[in-house]
Amino acid sequence: MDSVEQKYRRIRNDLHRGGFALALVFLTGTLWYALVEQWHWLDAVYMTVITLTTVGYGETQPLGDRGHVFTIALILAGVITIGYIVNRFTEALIEGYFIEGRRLRQQRKLVESLSAHFILCGFGRIGRQIATEFAAEGTAFVIADASLEQVRIAQAEGYSAIQADATLDETLLKMGVEKAACLVAALPSDAENLYIILSAKTLNPQIRAIARASNEEAVQKLQRAGADKVISPYITGAKRMAAAALRPQVMDFMDGIVASDRSFYMEEFLIDAQTCPVAGLSLREARLRSQSGSLVLAVRRRDGNLIVGPTGETIIMAQDMLICMGTADQLRVLNQILEPLTPETSQR
Repeated sequence: MDSVEQKYRRIRNDLHRGGFALALVFLTGTLWYALVEQWHWLDAVYMTVITLTTVGYGETQPLGDRGHVFTIALILAGVITIGYIVNRFTEALIEGYFIEGRRLRQQRKLVESLSAHFILCGFGRIGRQIATEFAAEGTAFVIADASLEQVRIAQAEGYSAIQADATLDETLLKMGVEKAACLVAALPSDAENLYIILSAKTLNPQIRAIARASNEEAVQKLQRAGADKVISPYITGAKRMAAAALRPQVMDFMDGIVASDRSFYMEEFLIDAQTCPVAGLSLREARLRSQSGSLVLAVRRRDGNLIVGPTGETIIMAQDMLICMGTADQLRVLNQILEPLTPETSQR
């Protein structure tokens, strides 16, 4: 089945072809009457117009048998061409392709203006929940799904979505993969998710790629393909159910953090040696807790080493990733401490 954009492109091309054919017929008629019948150019144009429109005004000047035969051919060509254009134009109006074309152009401009955005491939049950979380966080993202029905549902919910095969390089480029910060492959097919990850990493090696997998074997294959993180809803769901049975209070606490209506958030902050004033200081010297009220849960070093429950003597180093927890206001204050406004940024 053709996508909405393909149908719109087909209708547009048909109308262009019809317009070109009509212009060719008009030019042929004008040239015939002007050059063959030796009429004045204005008379030639006038005769061609009234012939193509079949208004029945009669001949501008007398015609011989040759002229009559040509005029009959011109009338038939004009009727066929104009009929074709009217047919395609009517179909475009009935199907709403002009409105759809305008929406597609607006959508294309929106995607082209995005930078460091997220790409979500698939709007099924998993993809829809991911989109809800992205929207709750105020993250700029675009959705691609091969199902027109799913795309319309996404658009009805206010998301930017296109009907396209996300496994194709053309689709990823259309969604700005070269400028994107993260891609999430959430299709139900492991093979399709694998193709998406391979394509995305080829087009943008720096993009963070998250993939869905149905089993342990698929997890390993997606990791080898370059996925930065692979999540199996079945494995993760089973672990959460077991944890809810064994440690219910812990799970209630974690659910309170990750739920969409949460009052506490977990956030990560990358330490930039050029702009962060606490780089090189210990956590005690930085006084992040006393200044912001947020809690530093862990520190991931540049080499990947994770320090869980860092002490006051833990040194904050360049390129460290601080994993912190707090309210939205507390994390906002912490962000201002770690990334203070400079004269250059304050003028933006």
